[in-house]
Amino acid sequence: MITLCSQDELKSAQTALNQLEKSRPELFEKFMDVINLTRAMQLKYQYMGCLIMNEEPGNAEPQFITGSVIRLYKKEMQKLKDDKDIHELRKVFIEFKHTGYARLSQLALGRTPESLAGSSAIIQ
Repeated sequence: MITLCSQDELKSAQTALNQLEKSRPELFEKFMDVINLTRAMQLKYQYMGCLIMNEEPGNAEPQFITGSVIRLYKKEMQKLKDDKDIHELRKVFIEFKHTGYARLSQLALGRTPESLAGSSAIIQ
């Protein structure tokens, strides 16, 4: 999916993620664990975001991964979703929905807003 994003929007999203990290460090650590697992398993960030937000993943759903691996991923995802403060992460996702799950994940990983601005086809 190709999306357009301004640097201002990305800086605001980065600020929100930084505030989340400071105010809810345990939640943020679980979020980072899920992001890193998503990357390691070469899944789409869109799939990850849809699971967090309880949305239908549509074409982001993995096609060529065995059921046991997906069950393991979902088990780890559930640890994040069971966090008592998950609503705080979901608020950030809702506020910056246009930014996209992939860019939000990249910002959480430390990418700069400048490197993510403009149009791009980040693997969702």
